[in-house]
Amino acid sequence: MLPTTYLALSGERFRVTYRLTGDEAQAGDKARDICIEQTVEFPEGLLPDGDIREHIVGRIESLQRVSAKSCEVVISYAVETTGFDFVQLLNVMFGNSSIKPGIRVERLDLPDSLLRAFKGPRFGQAGLRALVGVGERPLLCTALKPMGLPPSELAKMAYQVALGGIDLIKDDHGMADQSFASFAERVSRCAEAVARANQETGHNCLYLPNVPGPVDRVVERGLFAKEAGAGGLLVSPGLLGFDAMRLLAADDAIGLPIMAHPAFQGSFVTSPDMGVSHYVLFGQIPRLAGADVTIFPNFGGRFSFSKEDCTLLAQGCVTPMGHIRPIFPAPAGGMTLERVPEMLEVYGRDVIFLIGGGLHQRGPDLTENSRYFRQLVETLAG
Repeated sequence: MLPTTYLALSGERFRVTYRLTGDEAQAGDKARDICIEQTVEFPEGLLPDGDIREHIVGRIESLQRVSAKSCEVVISYAVETTGFDFVQLLNVMFGNSSIKPGIRVERLDLPDSLLRAFKGPRFGQAGLRALVGVGERPLLCTALKPMGLPPSELAKMAYQVALGGIDLIKDDHGMADQSFASFAERVSRCAEAVARANQETGHNCLYLPNVPGPVDRVVERGLFAKEAGAGGLLVSPGLLGFDAMRLLAADDAIGLPIMAHPAFQGSFVTSPDMGVSHYVLFGQIPRLAGADVTIFPNFGGRFSFSKEDCTLLAQGCVTPMGHIRPIFPAPAGGMTLERVPEMLEVYGRDVIFLIGGGLHQRGPDLTENSRYFRQLVETLAG
Protein backbone atom coordinates (compact mmCIF):
# COMPACT_ATOMS: atom_id res chain seq x y z
CA MET A 1 0.00 0.00 0.00
CA LEU A 2 1.31 3.45 -0.94
CA PRO A 3 1.87 6.00 1.84
CA THR A 4 -0.87 8.56 2.32
CA THR A 5 1.36 11.46 1.30
CA TYR A 6 3.96 10.83 -1.37
CA LEU A 7 3.34 13.19 -4.32
CA ALA A 8 5.49 16.24 -4.90
CA LEU A 9 2.68 18.73 -5.46
CA SER A 10 2.99 22.50 -5.46
CA GLY A 11 -0.50 23.22 -4.17
CA GLU A 12 -1.17 25.35 -7.29
CA ARG A 13 -4.51 24.69 -8.96
CA PHE A 14 -6.25 25.83 -12.12
CA ARG A 15 -9.97 26.40 -12.38
CA VAL A 16 -12.57 25.44 -14.93
CA THR A 17 -16.03 26.99 -14.83
CA TYR A 18 -18.76 24.61 -16.03
CA ARG A 19 -22.42 25.23 -16.73
CA LEU A 20 -24.40 22.18 -15.61
CA THR A 21 -28.06 21.53 -16.32
CA GLY A 22 -30.36 20.87 -13.38
CA ASP A 23 -31.08 22.32 -9.96
CA GLU A 24 -28.48 22.68 -7.21
CA ALA A 25 -28.76 19.04 -6.13
CA GLN A 26 -28.55 17.68 -9.70
CA ALA A 27 -25.70 20.02 -10.58
CA GLY A 28 -23.88 19.00 -7.42
CA ASP A 29 -24.11 15.33 -8.40
CA LYS A 30 -22.75 16.15 -11.87
CA ALA A 31 -19.96 18.25 -10.41
CA ARG A 32 -18.82 15.47 -8.10
CA ASP A 33 -18.84 13.10 -11.05
CA ILE A 34 -16.73 15.54 -13.09
CA CYS A 35 -14.18 15.77 -10.26
CA ILE A 36 -13.61 12.03 -10.53
CA GLU A 37 -14.10 11.58 -14.27
CA GLN A 38 -11.64 14.29 -15.27
CA THR A 39 -8.88 13.01 -13.02
CA VAL A 40 -8.64 9.52 -11.54
CA GLU A 41 -11.59 7.88 -13.35
CA PHE A 42 -11.77 5.35 -10.52
CA PRO A 43 -14.41 4.31 -7.99
CA GLU A 44 -14.36 7.00 -5.31
CA GLY A 45 -14.85 4.53 -2.48
CA LEU A 46 -11.68 2.67 -3.48
CA LEU A 47 -9.41 5.72 -3.58
CA PRO A 48 -6.64 5.70 -0.98
CA ASP A 49 -6.59 8.46 1.57
CA GLY A 50 -3.95 11.12 1.18
CA ASP A 51 -2.71 13.04 -1.85
CA ILE A 52 -4.79 11.31 -4.54
CA ARG A 53 -8.09 11.83 -2.75
CA GLU A 54 -7.25 15.25 -1.35
CA HIS A 55 -5.32 16.86 -4.21
CA ILE A 56 -5.45 14.89 -7.48
CA VAL A 57 -9.22 14.53 -7.57
CA GLY A 58 -10.96 17.68 -8.78
CA ARG A 59 -12.27 20.01 -6.10
CA ILE A 60 -15.60 21.88 -6.19
CA GLU A 61 -14.84 25.51 -5.37
CA SER A 62 -18.30 27.01 -5.86
CA LEU A 63 -21.78 26.18 -7.12
CA GLN A 64 -24.55 28.65 -7.86
CA ARG A 65 -27.77 28.62 -9.81
CA VAL A 66 -27.64 30.93 -12.85
CA SER A 67 -30.98 30.12 -14.49
CA ALA A 68 -34.10 28.08 -13.97
CA LYS A 69 -32.46 25.15 -15.74
CA SER A 70 -28.77 25.37 -14.92
CA CYS A 71 -26.03 26.07 -12.38
CA GLU A 72 -22.49 27.35 -12.72
CA VAL A 73 -19.83 25.30 -10.97
CA VAL A 74 -16.14 26.08 -10.54
CA ILE A 75 -13.90 23.01 -10.21
CA SER A 76 -10.18 23.25 -9.53
CA TYR A 77 -7.46 20.77 -10.47
CA ALA A 78 -3.86 20.43 -9.40
CA VAL A 79 -1.65 21.96 -12.08
CA GLU A 80 0.46 18.79 -12.03
CA THR A 81 -2.44 16.77 -13.47
CA THR A 82 -1.78 18.50 -16.81
CA GLY A 83 1.84 17.40 -16.97
CA PHE A 84 2.28 21.02 -18.13
CA ASP A 85 1.30 19.74 -21.57
CA PHE A 86 -1.27 21.41 -23.81
CA VAL A 87 -3.05 18.22 -24.88
CA GLN A 88 -3.33 16.97 -21.31
CA LEU A 89 -4.65 20.36 -20.19
CA LEU A 90 -7.54 19.93 -22.64
CA ASN A 91 -8.00 16.36 -21.45
CA VAL A 92 -8.31 17.36 -17.79
CA MET A 93 -10.55 20.29 -18.72
CA PHE A 94 -13.11 18.25 -20.65
CA GLY A 95 -11.90 14.78 -21.68
CA ASN A 96 -14.46 12.13 -20.75
CA SER A 97 -17.00 14.65 -19.48
CA SER A 98 -17.41 15.96 -23.03
CA ILE A 99 -19.21 12.70 -23.78
CA LYS A 100 -21.83 13.29 -21.09
CA PRO A 101 -24.95 15.45 -21.55
CA GLY A 102 -25.67 18.68 -19.72
CA ILE A 103 -22.04 19.80 -19.23
CA ARG A 104 -20.56 22.88 -20.88
CA VAL A 105 -17.15 24.49 -20.29
CA GLU A 106 -17.54 28.25 -19.82
CA ARG A 107 -14.16 29.62 -18.75
CA LEU A 108 -10.56 28.74 -17.87
CA ASP A 109 -8.59 30.42 -15.10
CA LEU A 110 -4.95 29.36 -15.21
CA PRO A 111 -2.24 30.41 -12.75
CA ASP A 112 1.10 31.71 -13.99
CA SER A 113 2.77 28.45 -12.95
CA LEU A 114 0.73 26.70 -15.66
CA LEU A 115 0.64 29.51 -18.22
CA ARG A 116 4.44 29.56 -18.26
CA ALA A 117 4.36 26.13 -19.92
CA PHE A 118 2.87 27.67 -23.07
CA LYS A 119 4.45 30.13 -25.47
CA GLY A 120 1.12 31.37 -26.80
CA PRO A 121 0.95 33.62 -29.86
CA ARG A 122 4.30 34.59 -31.35
CA PHE A 123 2.98 37.96 -32.52
CA GLY A 124 -0.45 38.70 -31.07
CA GLN A 125 -2.24 41.92 -31.90
CA ALA A 126 0.72 44.28 -31.49
CA GLY A 127 3.15 42.05 -33.38
CA LEU A 128 0.81 41.50 -36.30
CA ARG A 129 0.12 45.23 -36.53
CA ALA A 130 3.88 45.81 -36.71
CA LEU A 131 4.27 43.24 -39.50
CA VAL A 132 1.66 44.85 -41.74
CA GLY A 133 2.48 48.40 -40.69
CA VAL A 134 -0.99 49.33 -39.44
CA GLY A 135 -1.17 51.31 -36.23
CA GLU A 136 -4.74 51.59 -34.98
CA ARG A 137 -7.42 50.83 -37.54
CA PRO A 138 -8.94 47.37 -37.99
CA LEU A 139 -7.00 45.08 -40.31
CA LEU A 140 -8.51 44.02 -43.63
CA CYS A 141 -8.54 40.42 -44.82
CA THR A 142 -9.99 38.52 -47.73
CA ALA A 143 -9.96 34.92 -48.94
CA LEU A 144 -8.92 33.43 -52.26
CA LYS A 145 -11.88 31.53 -53.67
CA PRO A 146 -13.70 29.67 -55.12
CA MET A 147 -12.14 26.25 -54.96
CA GLY A 148 -11.42 24.96 -58.44
CA LEU A 149 -9.53 27.95 -59.80
CA PRO A 150 -6.02 27.15 -61.07
CA PRO A 151 -3.01 28.63 -59.26
CA SER A 152 -2.52 31.24 -62.00
CA GLU A 153 -6.00 32.67 -61.39
CA LEU A 154 -5.63 32.56 -57.63
CA ALA A 155 -2.33 34.42 -57.93
CA LYS A 156 -3.96 37.01 -60.17
CA MET A 157 -6.67 37.52 -57.56
CA ALA A 158 -4.09 37.81 -54.78
CA TYR A 159 -2.19 40.46 -56.77
CA GLN A 160 -5.33 42.48 -57.41
CA VAL A 161 -6.53 42.64 -53.81
CA ALA A 162 -3.01 43.28 -52.47
CA LEU A 163 -2.70 46.14 -54.94
CA GLY A 164 -5.94 47.54 -53.55
CA GLY A 165 -4.63 47.72 -49.99
CA ILE A 166 -5.81 44.52 -48.28
CA ASP A 167 -3.59 43.66 -45.28
CA LEU A 168 -4.04 39.88 -45.12
CA ILE A 169 -4.92 37.44 -47.89
CA LYS A 170 -5.68 33.88 -46.85
CA ASP A 171 -6.41 30.75 -48.82
CA ASP A 172 -9.93 29.48 -48.53
CA HIS A 173 -9.73 26.72 -45.94
CA GLY A 174 -10.94 24.19 -48.52
CA MET A 175 -7.78 24.62 -50.59
CA ALA A 176 -5.48 21.75 -49.76
CA ASP A 177 -3.24 19.84 -52.17
CA GLN A 178 -5.73 19.11 -54.95
CA SER A 179 -4.86 18.19 -58.52
CA PHE A 180 -6.33 21.44 -59.84
CA ALA A 181 -4.29 23.62 -57.45
CA SER A 182 -1.41 21.84 -55.76
CA PHE A 183 -0.15 23.24 -52.47
CA ALA A 184 3.36 23.93 -53.79
CA GLU A 185 2.35 25.70 -56.98
CA ARG A 186 -0.46 27.69 -55.37
CA VAL A 187 1.70 28.91 -52.50
CA SER A 188 4.63 29.83 -54.74
CA ARG A 189 2.52 31.72 -57.27
CA CYS A 190 0.38 33.57 -54.72
CA ALA A 191 3.33 34.54 -52.54
CA GLU A 192 5.15 35.92 -55.58
CA ALA A 193 2.06 37.85 -56.69
CA VAL A 194 1.62 39.47 -53.28
CA ALA A 195 5.33 40.35 -53.10
CA ARG A 196 5.05 42.01 -56.51
CA ALA A 197 2.05 44.06 -55.39
CA ASN A 198 3.88 45.09 -52.21
CA GLN A 199 6.78 46.40 -54.28
CA GLU A 200 4.35 48.57 -56.21
CA THR A 201 2.33 49.85 -53.26
CA GLY A 202 4.92 50.04 -50.51
CA HIS A 203 2.53 48.14 -48.25
CA ASN A 204 3.28 44.86 -46.50
CA CYS A 205 0.30 42.67 -47.33
CA LEU A 206 0.72 39.13 -45.98
CA TYR A 207 -0.34 35.98 -47.80
CA LEU A 208 -1.43 33.10 -45.54
CA PRO A 209 -1.75 29.74 -47.31
CA ASN A 210 -3.84 26.98 -45.82
CA VAL A 211 -1.73 24.19 -44.31
CA PRO A 212 -3.57 20.92 -45.03
CA GLY A 213 -3.00 17.43 -43.68
CA PRO A 214 -1.65 14.88 -43.27
CA VAL A 215 -0.43 16.02 -39.89
CA ASP A 216 3.03 14.47 -40.37
CA ARG A 217 3.65 16.97 -43.19
CA VAL A 218 2.48 20.20 -41.56
CA VAL A 219 5.93 21.35 -40.44
CA GLU A 220 7.39 20.52 -43.86
CA ARG A 221 4.64 22.53 -45.51
CA GLY A 222 5.01 25.39 -43.07
CA LEU A 223 8.71 25.59 -43.90
CA PHE A 224 7.97 25.45 -47.63
CA ALA A 225 5.48 28.30 -47.28
CA LYS A 226 8.02 30.37 -45.35
CA GLU A 227 10.72 29.80 -47.99
CA ALA A 228 8.27 30.62 -50.79
CA GLY A 229 7.56 34.00 -49.22
CA ALA A 230 4.29 33.43 -47.37
CA GLY A 231 3.63 35.91 -44.59
CA GLY A 232 1.65 33.60 -42.32
CA LEU A 233 -0.23 30.30 -42.15
CA LEU A 234 -3.90 29.37 -42.05
CA VAL A 235 -4.58 26.38 -39.80
CA SER A 236 -7.82 24.54 -39.00
CA PRO A 237 -7.18 23.13 -35.51
CA GLY A 238 -10.51 21.31 -35.49
CA LEU A 239 -9.18 19.24 -38.40
CA LEU A 240 -5.42 19.07 -37.79
CA GLY A 241 -5.58 19.27 -34.00
CA PHE A 242 -4.81 22.14 -31.66
CA ASP A 243 -1.43 20.68 -30.82
CA ALA A 244 -0.46 20.61 -34.49
CA MET A 245 -1.23 24.33 -34.61
CA ARG A 246 0.82 24.83 -31.44
CA LEU A 247 3.70 22.98 -33.08
CA LEU A 248 3.63 25.27 -36.14
CA ALA A 249 3.36 28.40 -34.02
CA ALA A 250 6.27 27.41 -31.78
CA ASP A 251 8.66 26.41 -34.58
CA ASP A 252 11.33 29.11 -34.74
CA ALA A 253 12.40 28.01 -38.21
CA ILE A 254 8.91 28.90 -39.45
CA GLY A 255 8.29 31.93 -37.26
CA LEU A 256 5.11 33.06 -39.01
CA PRO A 257 1.81 34.38 -37.63
CA ILE A 258 -0.95 31.80 -37.38
CA MET A 259 -4.59 32.32 -38.31
CA ALA A 260 -6.98 29.73 -36.86
CA HIS A 261 -10.02 28.65 -38.89
CA PRO A 262 -13.12 27.22 -37.12
CA ALA A 263 -13.86 24.33 -39.52
CA PHE A 264 -15.17 21.20 -37.76
CA GLN A 265 -15.60 22.94 -34.40
CA GLY A 266 -19.17 24.18 -34.71
CA SER A 267 -20.82 21.34 -32.83
CA PHE A 268 -18.71 22.16 -29.77
CA VAL A 269 -20.44 25.51 -29.29
CA THR A 270 -23.89 25.39 -30.88
CA SER A 271 -25.67 23.80 -27.89
CA PRO A 272 -26.24 26.03 -24.84
CA ASP A 273 -26.20 22.94 -22.60
CA MET A 274 -23.20 20.99 -23.89
CA GLY A 275 -19.75 21.50 -25.33
CA VAL A 276 -17.47 24.51 -24.90
CA SER A 277 -18.28 28.20 -24.82
CA HIS A 278 -17.32 30.51 -27.68
CA TYR A 279 -15.17 32.39 -25.17
CA VAL A 280 -13.03 29.32 -24.49
CA LEU A 281 -13.04 27.48 -27.82
CA PHE A 282 -12.36 30.43 -30.11
CA GLY A 283 -10.73 32.77 -27.62
CA GLN A 284 -8.71 31.21 -24.82
CA ILE A 285 -7.72 27.88 -26.38
CA PRO A 286 -6.38 29.26 -29.69
CA ARG A 287 -4.29 31.76 -27.73
CA LEU A 288 -2.76 28.99 -25.65
CA ALA A 289 -2.11 27.02 -28.84
CA GLY A 290 -0.28 29.91 -30.49
CA ALA A 291 -2.82 31.46 -32.86
CA ASP A 292 -2.45 35.18 -33.56
CA VAL A 293 -5.89 35.43 -35.20
CA THR A 294 -9.07 33.46 -34.61
CA ILE A 295 -11.69 33.36 -37.36
CA PHE A 296 -15.32 32.83 -36.37
CA PRO A 297 -18.79 33.24 -37.89
CA ASN A 298 -20.07 36.75 -37.24
CA PHE A 299 -23.61 37.26 -36.01
CA GLY A 300 -26.10 38.01 -38.74
CA GLY A 301 -24.21 36.01 -41.34
CA ARG A 302 -24.98 32.59 -42.76
CA PHE A 303 -24.21 30.85 -39.46
CA SER A 304 -26.01 30.78 -36.12
CA PHE A 305 -23.73 32.64 -33.72
CA SER A 306 -25.50 35.37 -31.78
CA LYS A 307 -24.23 38.88 -31.06
CA GLU A 308 -23.68 37.86 -27.42
CA ASP A 309 -21.71 34.78 -28.51
CA CYS A 310 -19.45 36.91 -30.68
CA THR A 311 -18.84 39.65 -28.14
CA LEU A 312 -17.95 37.10 -25.47
CA LEU A 313 -15.67 35.35 -27.96
CA ALA A 314 -13.89 38.63 -28.66
CA GLN A 315 -13.39 39.08 -24.91
CA GLY A 316 -11.72 35.66 -24.78
CA CYS A 317 -9.19 36.96 -27.31
CA VAL A 318 -7.97 39.70 -24.99
CA THR A 319 -8.77 38.72 -21.40
CA PRO A 320 -5.55 38.84 -19.31
CA MET A 321 -3.77 35.48 -19.29
CA GLY A 322 -0.34 36.17 -17.84
CA HIS A 323 2.26 36.51 -20.61
CA ILE A 324 -0.10 35.10 -23.28
CA ARG A 325 -0.59 37.90 -25.81
CA PRO A 326 -4.02 39.19 -26.89
CA ILE A 327 -5.01 38.06 -30.38
CA PHE A 328 -7.25 39.39 -33.13
CA PRO A 329 -10.86 38.25 -33.49
CA ALA A 330 -11.77 37.91 -37.17
CA PRO A 331 -15.55 37.87 -37.69
CA ALA A 332 -16.42 36.31 -41.04
CA GLY A 333 -18.96 34.05 -42.71
CA GLY A 334 -20.92 35.85 -45.39
CA MET A 335 -19.90 39.34 -44.32
CA THR A 336 -20.44 42.22 -46.74
CA LEU A 337 -19.04 45.71 -46.99
CA GLU A 338 -22.37 47.05 -45.78
CA ARG A 339 -21.83 45.33 -42.41
CA VAL A 340 -18.51 47.09 -41.71
CA PRO A 341 -19.99 50.03 -39.71
CA GLU A 342 -21.93 47.67 -37.46
CA MET A 343 -18.93 45.39 -36.92
CA LEU A 344 -16.73 48.36 -36.06
CA GLU A 345 -19.25 49.47 -33.46
CA VAL A 346 -19.40 46.02 -31.88
CA TYR A 347 -15.74 44.98 -31.97
CA GLY A 348 -13.87 48.27 -31.93
CA ARG A 349 -10.57 48.76 -33.72
CA ASP A 350 -8.71 45.66 -32.57
CA VAL A 351 -10.39 43.37 -35.05
CA ILE A 352 -9.79 41.88 -38.49
CA PHE A 353 -12.61 42.31 -40.98
CA LEU A 354 -12.64 39.21 -43.17
CA ILE A 355 -14.75 39.68 -46.29
CA GLY A 356 -14.41 37.02 -48.98
CA GLY A 357 -17.24 36.60 -51.46
CA GLY A 358 -18.69 39.94 -50.38
CA LEU A 359 -15.67 41.71 -51.86
CA HIS A 360 -16.55 40.28 -55.29
CA GLN A 361 -20.21 41.30 -55.08
CA ARG A 362 -19.44 45.00 -55.39
CA GLY A 363 -18.25 44.52 -58.97
CA PRO A 364 -15.64 42.79 -61.16
CA ASP A 365 -12.74 45.15 -60.32
CA LEU A 366 -11.19 43.55 -57.24
CA THR A 367 -8.50 46.20 -56.91
CA GLU A 368 -11.07 48.98 -56.84
CA ASN A 369 -13.27 47.00 -54.45
CA SER A 370 -10.31 46.53 -52.11
CA ARG A 371 -9.50 50.23 -52.23
CA TYR A 372 -13.10 51.03 -51.37
CA PHE A 373 -12.96 48.54 -48.46
CA ARG A 374 -9.80 50.15 -47.10
CA GLN A 375 -11.09 53.71 -47.55
CA LEU A 376 -14.36 52.80 -45.85
CA VAL A 377 -12.59 51.37 -42.79
CA GLU A 378 -10.07 54.20 -42.59
CA THR A 379 -12.87 56.77 -42.74
CA LEU A 380 -15.05 55.04 -40.15
CA ALA A 381 -12.16 54.29 -37.80
CA GLY A 382 -10.82 57.81 -38.04
